[in-house]
Amino acid sequence: MTGMTYDPWSPEFVADPYPTFERLRVDSPVFFHEPTRQWVISRYEDVNALLRDRRLGRTYLHLASHEEFGQQPEAEFLRPFWDLVRAGMLDMEPPVHTRLRRLVSKAFTAPMVEGLRPTIRRLSEELAAGLAERGGGDLIAEVAEPLPVNVIAEMLGVPVADRPLLRPWSADICGMYELNPPDDVQRTAVRAATEFSDYLRALARTRRAEPRDDLITALAHVVDEGDRLTEDELIGTCVLLLNAGHEATVNSTGNGWWSLFRNPGELERLRADPSLVPTAVEELLRYDTSAPMFERWVLEDITVGGVDIPRGSEVALQFASANRDPEVFTDPDRLDLSRVPNPHITFGLGIHYCLGAPLARIELAESYGALLRRMPELRLSAEPKWKPGFVLRGLQALYVEH
Repeated sequence: MTGMTYDPWSPEFVADPYPTFERLRVDSPVFFHEPTRQWVISRYEDVNALLRDRRLGRTYLHLASHEEFGQQPEAEFLRPFWDLVRAGMLDMEPPVHTRLRRLVSKAFTAPMVEGLRPTIRRLSEELAAGLAERGGGDLIAEVAEPLPVNVIAEMLGVPVADRPLLRPWSADICGMYELNPPDDVQRTAVRAATEFSDYLRALARTRRAEPRDDLITALAHVVDEGDRLTEDELIGTCVLLLNAGHEATVNSTGNGWWSLFRNPGELERLRADPSLVPTAVEELLRYDTSAPMFERWVLEDITVGGVDIPRGSEVALQFASANRDPEVFTDPDRLDLSRVPNPHITFGLGIHYCLGAPLARIELAESYGALLRRMPELRLSAEPKWKPGFVLRGLQALYVEH
């Protein structure tokens, strides 16, 4: 087994990568994939360990230049994109990451997130009611997309009139996270990064002068032992919150409903017993994750599953495969909405564990609940198609009726 069936650009693989992962876990759990120049890691035990291993990092630039690390420098035209992304904590390593996460956590608190629940519930009910009144439509465009973007915009303090700007900016920036993005996608991401940065910079300066009860104001004024966020860090944090909290939640909602439609027995269980929603959210996140793969750089030589991986390599940690590993999950290819325990790794692990996981869980639970109440006979009206990307995996549309 050489892993040749692992093809993250193949529509067939994107639509159903799980048979390939099943073979990889058995025959080739660690292998080098030449087209992406990555070591592909597919077993839960290995992915779990590597997410916590400080010999790997999201970046290497805190230790070496591109050239010193054996990598090609990025094209100059990409500088606005990378300047923005590297100002957010996801692409940082300690001690800078530790400092930034501590500061952001002071503003992005559990009470603040829980305080958003009434707003999330109201928006979910409004969106579900609108879809029901129309007799159906595209669940992704009409429910899954508007909910998280409006929640993040509300949380940040983005004026209502400006909110339509956010979704296109987010989608264009996230195009860069796919494997080997083409030139036009890169240039589109740069344009979006520049426009979004300029917009947030102006908004942050307004909030510093005229504070309001929103997250941008809180981030602009957070202080810890005399330390505070720089303006670039504040902007990078806001962009990260939108991109990570928005793209993943949209795709998770669509993937989750598609999983339910393909497992009508479990959908009926959920309709009959809405108290299952919390465990259903966890199971749907495990069963068909919208973030199937995360990358890390190898900062020191490591050995994984008996395979030596040298410093300077990049690993592709297959979350989707780990979440279906029979060594951890009983009957992993079965959707079980009451599955407990459910140690899925959809939100990551270690120092980069998703800061927005509690918010995502609330959004998903309220969205599922509202649709179950408003459209109890919700059903699929057309077979969906997958978007071409694998790193951010989701459906193009999900047409439903009732």
